[in-house]
This record gives sequence, C-alpha cells and structure tokens, in this order.
Amino acid sequence: MAVVRHYPPPLRPGDRVAVIAPASPPDPEKLEAGIRRLEAAGLTVERGQTLALQRGYLAGDDQMRAKELNHYLQRTDIRAIFCARGGYGCLRLLPLLDYEAATRTPKLLIGYSDITALHLALLRRAHVPGLSGPMVATDWPLLDRETEQRFWEMAQGAAPHPLSFVGNASPHVLRPGEAEGLLIGGTLSVLVRLIGTPYLPDLNGAILFLEDVGEAPYRIDGMLAQLHLAGVLDRLAGLILGYFTECAPAASAPSLTLQDVLHDYLGRASYPVVTDFPYGHVLSKNTLPIGVRARLIAGEAGVQLSLLEPVVRAAGLSPESFP
Repeated sequence: MAVVRHYPPPLRPGDRVAVIAPASPPDPEKLEAGIRRLEAAGLTVERGQTLALQRGYLAGDDQMRAKELNHYLQRTDIRAIFCARGGYGCLRLLPLLDYEAATRTPKLLIGYSDITALHLALLRRAHVPGLSGPMVATDWPLLDRETEQRFWEMAQGAAPHPLSFVGNASPHVLRPGEAEGLLIGGTLSVLVRLIGTPYLPDLNGAILFLEDVGEAPYRIDGMLAQLHLAGVLDRLAGLILGYFTECAPAASAPSLTLQDVLHDYLGRASYPVVTDFPYGHVLSKNTLPIGVRARLIAGEAGVQLSLLEPVVRAAGLSPESFP
C-alpha cells in the first residue's frame, strides 16, 4: 500500500522559524551566535522556552520539551524548526508528539545526533521528511561557507544530481554497485534504539546513512550486530557510512579497528557500501535529507549520490506517495 508523504515548504528569507532544545541544554553564548547567523540569512527567529531550561542533562522536563515542540508543529506561521543541539532526551518525547499536527502543517525539522529520533519518528508516524543538518548552538557559530551553502540549497528545494561533496571529500567504496531507494538515516546509536518500536521507518529497500561520535569499535560492533540480527542489513538497497568521530580504540586494551568491524559486517554485502562520506559530528559536512528518493553509485570512478526529488515542496503541490 502506498504511503503519502507530506512535504514541508521551502525555507526562504523572511520566513519565521523556531529554535528549540528538545534534548540537552545549549551553551548560551554559542546559541546567540548561531541565532545571529540565522537572522543574518534573513530569517525571523522565535526562541523557545526550552533554550533557557535545564534539568540535569535535559533542557527541561519531558512534558515541557514535548509541549514546546508540539506548539511549533501546530503553528501555521512557523516554516521550520531548528534544534539548538543534540545530546540526550529525544527518545523520551516520541510517545508525546502530535503527529497529526505534523501531518497537517509539515515543516522542516533541522538537526542531527539525538535529533535522529525525532526525524525517524516523524517520517514513520507523520510521513514528513526532514533535514539532517547543522544545529544552531553546535554548528552555526563556526559554520563554513560551503557547508552553509549546501544546507540552504537543500532547504530551498534543490535536488542535486549528483551531490557535491563538501571540502572535496572522496568517500571510499567498500562494496561497489548501484542502488535506488528512500534515503533514511542519522546517528547509529540513536537509530538502533528504535528497532522493535513503532517509531522506526520501514528500511526495506532503503539507502541507509549512518554516523556516530565517541563510540569505541566494540560498541559499534554491537550496534551493527543488532542491525544484522534484526534483519535490517539484509533488507537495504545501499549503505552510506559518514564520519565516525572519536571512535578509535583505547590504547590500553586489545581491540579491533573500526575498519575491521565494518569489513566483518559489510565486506560481503550484496549492495553498494561507501565509507568516509562527508557527514557526521564535524563542522564541515553535507546536509542530508531524510525521507526522499535517491540514487547511489559506487565503483571505480568513485561515489555519486543523487537526489531524485527535493525534501521540500512549494505550497499547492499535491502530496506524493511511495510504495
């Protein structure tokens, strides 16, 4: 049965956007620096109350963070929701979200890391695509021109064919091939926590993209084992691995390298697998859409990722369905 996707509108200068903290609290100075960058780009920024709240490692309690996110999902004058930072806490919000409001008034949700949970849940439950891209306090204060340009291209409706890699990056081919499917992904350690829940989109035939930070090889081994044992790895059309930052083994104990782990699980995959894609917990990176069709080509000539549709649609266009 076909599922209708509800596309957010393009983001334009003059649009009103919200900045919120659905996970951990942001650094106030970095937050203000990031907001100034958004305002300099022509956006009208509305600050959420969670930006100034803290309950341990959370930006306020669950009810408050969910209430604020639902408020902005319901608002028809808000064109996009920027997340201040990731951290921890988005998984707690998934049962509390107003998915019907997200369907009625789709808008871009922008972030990555812990925000992966929100992106995947909104795609599964509301069929709304999102943008895995720079966060206000974490990235925007120091965002380089090329990374910012790639973000705005996506947010304003570009569908690059193929995508230009930030910083002349050269992803490596682990397994060659060609694939076409729905582009879905985010942070590995967050995605695996949604397995067996009603918030993980169907990954059958998907091009999955993954990255992570601060996870030792043995922990990434366990996460890939979980994807394998759940049958996820067998059902993919393609796999894109971004940067795994600060994931080297500790020098004090014997360990496999990250490359050893990737080869063990993916070295014989029947679909294309690429590594070192310019995406992850780094400042210079490509913004990637979640929930749009894409084509991946990996071979002797290198790696190409092409978007077959934009993540946003102008008002008045009909929703589109996918199998």
